[in-house]
Amino acid sequence: MRVLDAFLEFPSEVGTNELSRRTGINASTVSRLLSTLVHGGYVEHVPETGRYRLGPHLLQLANHVSGRLDLRATAHPHLEALEAATGETATLSIPGEGEAVTVDFVASRASVASVARVGRPSVAHATATGKVMLAFSRRPAPPVELEAFTDRTIVDAKRLRREIDEVREQGYAQAVKEREADLNALAAPIFGAAGDLVGILGLQGPSARFGRKARNAALPALLEHAGALSAGLGYNEPT
Repeated sequence: MRVLDAFLEFPSEVGTNELSRRTGINASTVSRLLSTLVHGGYVEHVPETGRYRLGPHLLQLANHVSGRLDLRATAHPHLEALEAATGETATLSIPGEGEAVTVDFVASRASVASVARVGRPSVAHATATGKVMLAFSRRPAPPVELEAFTDRTIVDAKRLRREIDEVREQGYAQAVKEREADLNALAAPIFGAAGDLVGILGLQGPSARFGRKARNAALPALLEHAGALSAGLGYNEPT
């Protein structure tokens, strides 16, 4: 699994030695693992280059998972409406073990836009989506040592806990230049019928355009659509 995950770090093909360096597994073991993965269709060997790339069987598995994500079909019109209302990229993520993962988005039609990517994880302590997951899911908090991605990233565990408490109280999160120096974002929770966190609705945009005033203007629409999605899934908000 470490070998498969390492493919995410490379744009296309990768060699045995590169995978060995990336995973810390010796090259001979990586070679044997690749042979097994090739046999199963998870990885393809490219004879012309002697390198490897991810195989079509993974796409079958991904499509099988996507078929169970009914939330994505339900949420997509809301993503389109959010982008139309705010002019920024709207995203849908689902909570995972340690990070939330983007499963759908509608890109901003502006000439300068924040680019989302399906399958990209949201760093729990450095993104609005990640903070919503920490605030409303039952998953464990991130480790005490928090990685700094920019000079605005929260790296103090006590400060992060205070912010997560605030997110829980106000019902949404924001991240201002915390994962990327030119990216700001808002996010709000989507609850299922049992009151559990099933998804996260987000907005993200270039910091020069999606500043405080723009975020404040976009927030009501974000909360409205997140609330509508929750209600559509059978969630009754406590009084």
